[in-house]
Amino acid sequence: MKSSVTSIVLQDIGRIVKLLGNEAGVLEGKTVLISGGSGFLGSHFLSVLARFNKTVFKRPCKVITLDNYVTGTRKNPLGDIADPNFTFLKRDICAPLKIEGLVDYVIHMAGIASPVYYMKFPLETIHAATLGTENLLKLAYEKKSKKFLFFSSSEIYGDPAPKFVPTPESYRGHVSPIGPRACYDESKRLGETLCMVYHSLYKVPIVVVRPFNVYGPGMKPNDRRVIPQFLTCAFAGEPLPIYGSGLQTRNYCYTTDALIGFFKTLLTRRSGEVYNIGSHEGETNLVDLAAVMGKLLGRPLPIAKIPYPAEYPADEPSRRCPDLTKARAELNYIPEVDLKTGLRRMINWYEDTYRPRTSARTATKTRVRAKR
Repeated sequence: MKSSVTSIVLQDIGRIVKLLGNEAGVLEGKTVLISGGSGFLGSHFLSVLARFNKTVFKRPCKVITLDNYVTGTRKNPLGDIADPNFTFLKRDICAPLKIEGLVDYVIHMAGIASPVYYMKFPLETIHAATLGTENLLKLAYEKKSKKFLFFSSSEIYGDPAPKFVPTPESYRGHVSPIGPRACYDESKRLGETLCMVYHSLYKVPIVVVRPFNVYGPGMKPNDRRVIPQFLTCAFAGEPLPIYGSGLQTRNYCYTTDALIGFFKTLLTRRSGEVYNIGSHEGETNLVDLAAVMGKLLGRPLPIAKIPYPAEYPADEPSRRCPDLTKARAELNYIPEVDLKTGLRRMINWYEDTYRPRTSARTATKTRVRAKR
């Protein structure tokens, strides 16, 4: 991977900082603790806070990151952070936590989100969302933190009936507690319950986000989530693997929209609330996603419909799409990036970062097409 920060990342981080504007001012001079700071979304949080420190805040925000690096590394895929106000700790959040000093905000995003990896580490997945969540809630209670943000998942809805698509936060879910995805789905559901109990019993000011298929720069080629997997195969000249019919739908949310939604959730004065964060575009099935990607790359991409492999959990939801009414009304969350625009940016970043995997001819063609 190249070590330089690409223009795509610089633009994206700058856009997030600009659009958040004065809302983020409450973080100035405060201490933010982030679990899972080395992950895909954690890397974005760190990069945004570092930019605020560098360009906006007069008094820097102090950031403490906790990570056991089971699936991540200390190196930020969006570019190294050289900020003396950042402290990186290798810690297991499932063990009792001792942190010196104030902790004004707690962001709990540690977990294993890729289906292949939570199948490989099922107990670790459960523990991060349950034991880890309670340990961090205890810490927030002890430190009298101003806000505790828990990262749940759109997968807690399971496979909604058609009348509940788009799916509102009030939908109770249709999830199997013994299915192949249960280690992730059910532990996230219990994590939400723990948050609500601590809010009710101890007045911990919690908020919960349910992200819908966030994608963008920072995703690794071996992530095995659909967009990086499609890109890896496309640049290698291999068919795009589609499990099942390919008609299962998802709602793909580009990182700039997602991060703005996450920060707005963290900074709201409300507590005890849950918010969907996703795209405004509705549903896209996997066959159509492959077609859109092929148009952007300037060549048809063959697909291969294959049975679910042993390392990938079957029983996936047939549809997934958020109702954003609550987030719009209470957070003023207005996503703007459409799928084609987001994929163009993802493709260009992927080319810049993993160019050795592509030929010069393919890379040039990709860059020209993606900029149109």
